[in-house]
Amino acid sequence: MTEIGDSTTPRAHGRVTRRTLLKAAGATALTAGAVTATASPAAADDKPYDAIVVGAGYAGGTVARELGARGMRVLVLEARGRIGGRIEPGTLAGHHVELGGGWFGPGQDLVARELKRYSLTTTEDVHATRMVMPGPNGYASHSPQEAGARLNSLFADFYAGSEQYFERPYEPLHRKDLLASVDRLSLADRIAQLQLKGVDHDWVSGATSVFAGGNKTGSLTGLAQWYQLAGGTYDKFLSVMSQLPEGGMISILERMLRESGATISLNSPVTAIRERGGLTHVEVRGGRVHKAPVVVLATPVNMWSTLTFEPGLPKVYADAAREGLGVPHATKLWLRVQGTSEAVSAQAPEGAPILLLIPQKQLPDGRIFVAFTGPALDVSDPQAVRAAVRGLLPEARVAEYRAKEWHKDPYARGGWGLRRPGQLLRQLPDIQQPFGRVVFAGGDIASGWNGAFVEGALESGFRAAEQAATLAG
Repeated sequence: MTEIGDSTTPRAHGRVTRRTLLKAAGATALTAGAVTATASPAAADDKPYDAIVVGAGYAGGTVARELGARGMRVLVLEARGRIGGRIEPGTLAGHHVELGGGWFGPGQDLVARELKRYSLTTTEDVHATRMVMPGPNGYASHSPQEAGARLNSLFADFYAGSEQYFERPYEPLHRKDLLASVDRLSLADRIAQLQLKGVDHDWVSGATSVFAGGNKTGSLTGLAQWYQLAGGTYDKFLSVMSQLPEGGMISILERMLRESGATISLNSPVTAIRERGGLTHVEVRGGRVHKAPVVVLATPVNMWSTLTFEPGLPKVYADAAREGLGVPHATKLWLRVQGTSEAVSAQAPEGAPILLLIPQKQLPDGRIFVAFTGPALDVSDPQAVRAAVRGLLPEARVAEYRAKEWHKDPYARGGWGLRRPGQLLRQLPDIQQPFGRVVFAGGDIASGWNGAFVEGALESGFRAAEQAATLAG
């Protein structure tokens, strides 16, 4: 297979399951499931819409459907040539893979309701039969039961007290008085507080850094809230990332947008949102302007800094735009491996080239794995990828792979959301409120399953739809 510079292209030559360890160019429009050409990109749209949604991910799709159900005329502007946002389907070796997103899980009630609405089913992720974890001298193999028991014990200590400061995890500010002493802590700060050493340090730091894109960046309260939302044990936390939806992660969103009746304009990156004469004017690259009484900004928070707002954003939004919420390094790596067909998973300490390796579909000559990498791995270098995999599984030979570097994606500028230290108390609930005629949506600013979960995008989308309907009158 020919090497191509695009990091999402399969490359030739070159683990823990979610249940057991972590579990072109030009404007186009998609209306009711059909793709058609829009008007000239430079032309103005003289007929205002009832609402404009910026971003065709799960939050934007929820808003579009809910407003459409109210009889509103909705335009969805999507910068990419596809829907999905940070959910992106792909293929490797002829098999479906998820370049973004990947799992649902029990206890995520909004997702469950959508699956039922569209008569979609889920399947369980692959269960690991062996787990490779850091040892005193390299890596050591453990049974899933042995590794799971140790992880449960380590994280019971790590998140001790979170059952109190997140007594009601869907209402994260319920015990605001208790949060003051912990919201300022990074994950690295918490590891230092516990004085974790040796293998204990490596097991914890590796597990948390996968989610945080770096333990100095992610907040303790960010992960602790997820932990309590899941039920307050590490195995329950992993179980909420254990189910694969029928048709892939995009399946619900496709049906939402089809049901919405909205006009979805692809390849339409927004550059500015201006309020003028009681309407929002939304400018798209190339000069086209769309108008509506209200606009819902349903993009990653990391994208806000790329937009011009008139009037300018107040402090809470401006601070979030400057600081970002998406993790700073997020690379998802899919591998077709030969030399082993065992459902083995592997986790490495923070700083390793590959932080987590998870077994997926078994093949006649091997297995597909998905991995999450650290900044130490150059995924454009097949030799480096092969060496990183062999470092965890010496018997494995990488036949081909596909990587998605979300921090390099121009319309994400980071991975899934995870709050930085101090952001919970400084931002909620103000960041969830409209500013003028601009409504904000997205999993990054959800109250409950914020950041890395479709559940949070749905929650935020439902709230934003109510706010937008009120503003639109």
